Amino acid sequence: MDKYSRFKIASILFIMVALILTTGFTYPSPSADSAILIDSVTGRVMYSLNPNLKKPMASTTKIMTALLAIEHGDLNSKVKVKKSSVGIEGSSIYLMENEEVLLKDMIYGLMLRSGNDAAVAIAEHISGSVDEFVKLMNKRAKEIGANNTNFVNPHGLHHQDHYSTAYDLAIITREGMKQDFFREVSKTKLWVADRDINQYFYNKNDVLWEYKGGDGVKIGYTKASGRCLVASATRDEMQLISVVINDGNWFNDCYEMLNYGFENFKPALLLSKGQFLKEIQIINGDKEKYNALYDSDLIIPLKEGEKDKIKILVNLPDTIPAPVEKCKKLGNILVFLEGKLLYTKEIESSVDIKNKNVNLSIIDFLYKIFK
Repeated sequence: MDKYSRFKIASILFIMVALILTTGFTYPSPSADSAILIDSVTGRVMYSLNPNLKKPMASTTKIMTALLAIEHGDLNSKVKVKKSSVGIEGSSIYLMENEEVLLKDMIYGLMLRSGNDAAVAIAEHISGSVDEFVKLMNKRAKEIGANNTNFVNPHGLHHQDHYSTAYDLAIITREGMKQDFFREVSKTKLWVADRDINQYFYNKNDVLWEYKGGDGVKIGYTKASGRCLVASATRDEMQLISVVINDGNWFNDCYEMLNYGFENFKPALLLSKGQFLKEIQIINGDKEKYNALYDSDLIIPLKEGEKDKIKILVNLPDTIPAPVEKCKKLGNILVFLEGKLLYTKEIESSVDIKNKNVNLSIIDFLYKIFK
């Protein structure tokens, strides 16, 4: 090696050491084929490695299966187990033909014990057949924006046409986290199902025990996919989601990405619960105006100095005609960081607004004439 090459290598090492000493962190270096770290609120990518590489994803498939079961099913309905869902290879909750199990118990068995039989039973309960459920999975994936994902089954057993990406798994998980029950299941360490046997579901996800603030989500493994992990954690009102695909060091690499996020992004309160957004005039309503308020605290992880670069656009009408039903979409807010859209949320009416009483309308009309 000549003198110039040695000098070049030494310079690079010096810069790397200097960055570590001045910033106090090391940049993530997962050994995965594909990896990503995102913020659960906005979906902002904080770190990525080959995020759109299509790979088999094993049982992390079940994140979508759980999401659809929650969105389309009655959690307290009973799932009658068909012969076709009994004895599925791989992880199992040991369903028996004609057994009736609450859908919520099936979802716990799906996510905690990674029951492949539970996945098939859920699919048949929601859509009538696995094939129809798979169509629903792919349709929902496109709606979420997971455009590099294709499902062939609800459990993740290997098939050459069954694949996803680190980015797609992250945003599917983010969609799941919008559901209260999904969040509850993801962080549950032990669930006792309403069954006579095999009712104890222990969570296989070590994130819940090993990582401070760990609250999800799903592990997966087949020989073809390697070790796959979707991990989430919440600290200081920030929830981050990390994903690795085909990673022998799966847990530690997810922890390293989560550490990077928590160390370099801090929670920024952009809007407070009950904060006034806009006064909207009501046409022919029993109320003359409606004050649109923000319904919760909007806390977004930001790097140092970024809060001053945030712009919030309130996109609401000046007037709306009565009647206005509660939860009617009125408009939205748009949050921009340095001119790029970071986050958007629909603004809904918090009350019912009825049409103005006919007699009052006549009186009001006459008053305006004679005035």
